[in-house]
Amino acid sequence: MRILYSCVFYLLLPFILLRLVWRSFAAPAYARRWAERFGFFPHLRTTKKVIWLHTVSVGEFLAALPMIRRLLADESLQLVITTTTPTGSERVRATLGDAVFHVYAPYDVPDVLARFFARINPAIYLVMETELWPNTLATCARRKIPALLINGRLSERSARGYARFSALTAPMLNNLTLALIQNTTDAARFTQLGLPEAKLRVTGNIKFDLTLTDELRARAADLKAKFNVASERLVWIAASTHQGEDEIILDAFSAVRNKLGDNAHSLLLILVPRHPERFERVGQLCESRGFSTMRRSRAEISADMDILLGDTMGELMLLFGASDIAFVGGSLVPNGGHNFIEPAAWGLPLLSGEHLFNFAEVSALLHAADGLAIVHSSDELAASVYELVVDAKLRKCKGENALRVAVENRGALDKTFAHINTVLK
Repeated sequence: MRILYSCVFYLLLPFILLRLVWRSFAAPAYARRWAERFGFFPHLRTTKKVIWLHTVSVGEFLAALPMIRRLLADESLQLVITTTTPTGSERVRATLGDAVFHVYAPYDVPDVLARFFARINPAIYLVMETELWPNTLATCARRKIPALLINGRLSERSARGYARFSALTAPMLNNLTLALIQNTTDAARFTQLGLPEAKLRVTGNIKFDLTLTDELRARAADLKAKFNVASERLVWIAASTHQGEDEIILDAFSAVRNKLGDNAHSLLLILVPRHPERFERVGQLCESRGFSTMRRSRAEISADMDILLGDTMGELMLLFGASDIAFVGGSLVPNGGHNFIEPAAWGLPLLSGEHLFNFAEVSALLHAADGLAIVHSSDELAASVYELVVDAKLRKCKGENALRVAVENRGALDKTFAHINTVLK
């Protein structure tokens, strides 16, 4: 089956290369470092025990960062981090620099994996959330390299997809040494697909274990103060938006400001597209609607601006800290939502669309605690934002509810690290 899988890959290789070329037009970083995807890069030279951690993109890397810092504190370990996206790669390099060995993840075919493993010689493989590949795990099993799924999650949609390839899925899951899963619902989905229960541990979601440093809090307070130079303003952040959502958000923003009348200027919108290749188009969209739009990348802060476009990387936590209300994107369109825990940790009242299958457990906890409101249209979004703008007590209460959920669910990182240490010994 693995041989058939590899043959299919090479039959599709021309289409894969064409897709890379196509993506490179929108995001030029895709055109660079292609060789790494095929296992061509300088050998890692080290006498330390090598840990290979795969984080697909920015979200997975940021979730893993507290764990990464703990691993880096052990001087006997060498950390190799792979990603599959340019944005993820940029975050690894900007955050950790030369502290880790970083390349793009290899394609999941035997000869590519053979080159990759020969170049890094890993002692253990850690993979975040759901990025499971049959040949990679089979290679680990054949070389007796422990493979751990970290912060595992499996939506109902993803489970149905894996089930269609059960001949690959069950052996792949059996090649895991341990699967550390976020919750019992996702754990049940993994076992139904063939993961042995003896290899499964429910450890919680390590995304809850984030820390707001004093330095970050101070920077957020400074940024918020700049918004309030002329007069006190509330800040609504719409974070990680996808194509099709920005128009809905701008419609809602217009409706809220119209309803505020003479106080329209008291509400500022921070709009943060999920993907860098959309920054300019979203900025132009804001301006075409008649809004005074400044760009964060140019360090532009004006007392009379209507919208601040979050067109930088790695600053989302800072922007959450300078905000009063948070909408989390990827949810008004069927993308599955994004991380609610970061704005919850700042004590912000949360808003979202209905498409939350990637964060079903977290969104359910926040919704049950009355920290998250779910909307289905621009009108509903506008009504919810307006209610939070005009009612300070409601805003404070819902923010405290969200914060309580974030605090009460911490502890997964310690459990995860204990399992990693057990395997490392």
